[in-house]
Parts: sequence; C-alpha cells; structure tokens
Amino acid sequence: MINLEISSEFPYPYYCLMKAFFTLVLSLIIGIIHAQKFDDLAKTPPMGWNSWNKFGCDINEKIIREMADAMVSTGLKDAGYDYLVIDDCWQIRRDDNGTIVADPERCPSGMKSLGDYIHSKGLKFGIYSDAGTATCQGRPGSRGYEFQDARTYAAWGVDYLKYDWCNHGKQNSEASYTTMRDALFKAGRPVVFSICEWGTTKPWEWARDIGHLSRSTEDIINCFDCKNYWGGMGVTGIIDLFADLYKYAGPGHWNDADMLEIGNGVLIPAEERLHLSMWAMFASPLMAGNDIRSVSKETVSILTNKEVIAIDQDPLGVAALRWMQYGDLEIWFRPLEGGNYAFCFINRGSQPVTLDQDLKTTVRKYAIDANFMVRDLWKHQEIGTTAENVKGVLLPHDVLMVKLTKK
Repeated sequence: MINLEISSEFPYPYYCLMKAFFTLVLSLIIGIIHAQKFDDLAKTPPMGWNSWNKFGCDINEKIIREMADAMVSTGLKDAGYDYLVIDDCWQIRRDDNGTIVADPERCPSGMKSLGDYIHSKGLKFGIYSDAGTATCQGRPGSRGYEFQDARTYAAWGVDYLKYDWCNHGKQNSEASYTTMRDALFKAGRPVVFSICEWGTTKPWEWARDIGHLSRSTEDIINCFDCKNYWGGMGVTGIIDLFADLYKYAGPGHWNDADMLEIGNGVLIPAEERLHLSMWAMFASPLMAGNDIRSVSKETVSILTNKEVIAIDQDPLGVAALRWMQYGDLEIWFRPLEGGNYAFCFINRGSQPVTLDQDLKTTVRKYAIDANFMVRDLWKHQEIGTTAENVKGVLLPHDVLMVKLTKK
C-alpha cells in the first residue's frame, strides 16, 4: 500500500507542494494500471467468422463444429480467418451462483468442450455478451457480472469477446466497456475485446485504450445501398460513415465496419468485390458471415484474395481516406508499409464510369511520383506505372483496387 503521509516538519508551503506532487504521481500510476488491456493482440485487424449475419439466433453446437471444419477445408483459415465467434443466443440463464449458463439444448457438450473443438482445428474461440442487463435477443447480459463472466470465459478458453450495447438503460458507454476491459485483464487470459456500441457515442474518440476494435456503424444489412427503419444500413451507407474515421485507426485499435455479407445471396459478385476491397482499405476487421459449409468457389475466391487481404493486414496500420469524388466515382487512398500505396476506385452508380486518372500526386503528407508499378489486385496483374494515367471502364457497383509499389 502506498502511504502519502509526508512529515509536517517541512515548512508548510513545501509540505503542500510535496503532497500534491505525490498525489499526482499516485493518480498517474493508478491511471496506467486501469488503462491496461492486452496490448500484444490485434496488431493487425482480426479476421474470422461470426454466426450472426447468416444464422441469427438459430445456432447450435452442430453448426458451430461444422463451421470450424469448413473454415479449414475451404482455405479460409489458411487465408487468415482464424477467429470463430459465436454470437447471441448461446446463453440461457444464470445459475444460483450467478454463473452464466449455456443453453443445454443448443450446446449439450458445454462451451468449454466446444471451445476445445474450435482450438483443435487451429482456430480461436470467440463469444458474445452485452454490456447491459440483457443481450439484444433477451438473454442474460453481463451488467453487474463482468468479473465473474470474464473468469468464466477464461476457464472456457475464450480468445475473443464481442460485447454489445442493448438494454443498457442510462449506463455510460465508456465506463461500461472499461469495466469489462478491466475484468478481462484481471481474469488473465489474453482476449481480443470487440466493442459493439454501434458508434452511438463516438467510440473512436474513447475506445483506443479499452478495446482492440470498436464498431463505428449501425448493423450492416445484406444489400448494396439501402437503409432500414431501425437504423441498419447497406455497404455504401457504411462506406460514407468511414470517410473521416481514418485518423482513429491503428495497430491494436481498429474501426469496425461490421461483419461481411459476402456469400449471403444478395450482393452480386461486383458488389462483393467492392465490399471486401473497402473493408480492407478501412483496415476493418474481416469477419465472414455466410454459411461456409455450402459456400461457392466464387465466394471463396473473393474472401480469400490474398492481395486484398494483405492491404487489410498491412502492418503500418494507416486506414484509408476518401481522396476524390466525381459523381458516382470515388477514389480512396491508403498508405502502406515500405512507402507503398493502395488506391480504390469504386462506382456507386448504375451506369459505367470511364477512368482516366493521374496518380502522380500528393495526398496529405504522402507524395507519389512516376516511379511506381501499378498492380490490379483483383486481376492479379501489373497494369502499368504511375508514369501513365490509369484508364479503363468501371462497371456499375464494381471496383478497381490497385497497389503502387516503388520500382
């Protein structure tokens, strides 16, 4: 215990100054202790699969085990998708001791056994809870049980916690997420902490030292350009919300654009390519949300595009900004490690767009000259250098994603 008693034999002004100094030092030490999270995690955006987009509440142990198998057999794991996250509805009640209980009909073997199976496939085990008194689907939340739940998750071998924001009443979001962050840290098992607060209290401004990623948007809807009455939005709506968030992202603290809708039967292939490209430009976590057991080869090829994934996982960790807009054409820019760059051209409209763009420019502090090779990351081929303009026709809802590498 630290004792702040200082001898009053010192002259009174010096006594006051010394006591104030030691009080400040102690408050700084306490602040450092309480600001701790697992800083060695999520140095690049987490990748994996989440059950919600496809299955909602209709999950069970059999589905989760089959998804783990499919993540391996389809090549998703080898491409970097290594977190398997079980979303809402796995829990049913608390026992007499307050311990959270998994639904025995959905998970008869228990969460520890299910986590062990996930780990046996070389994957990491993710789980879901809520900062409020109940989850979004009315299951028990963690409010008031944060430290007990964190110890339970550690005993189960959990590696990732998605923490939602339903039924929170008048709770303060920053304080609520800080409590669970502290609980996870005290439990001692390294856990990636995913803040799912929907961007309502601007978590990009306060979440850096609390979670490893924070949702910057309302829930994604399986569509290209739409908005729901309850606030969910399609791909383009989320893109617009990210226009000014690039300065808040970096290693260990990522802006989360929500799970991917690739392979869920609504977006056309061009829109799926655009979807993945922009999430990669944002340095957003990449969480697949489809039924991997029946996934098509085309969907697998989109999700596992190693060149696009490499942009998302670039260790420099600087997210993209919207550089230019010409009607339905937008050009996004992202600096990469080693003095390289990525540009993403997207056509949001219903008509083809002609491209004739000079990439010799200065964006913010980054200067680009004529000495870069230009590579198309979807065609997997060099298409020229920055000595010439990028030319072509971009079809509706499609994307051209290029990487500039110094010659």
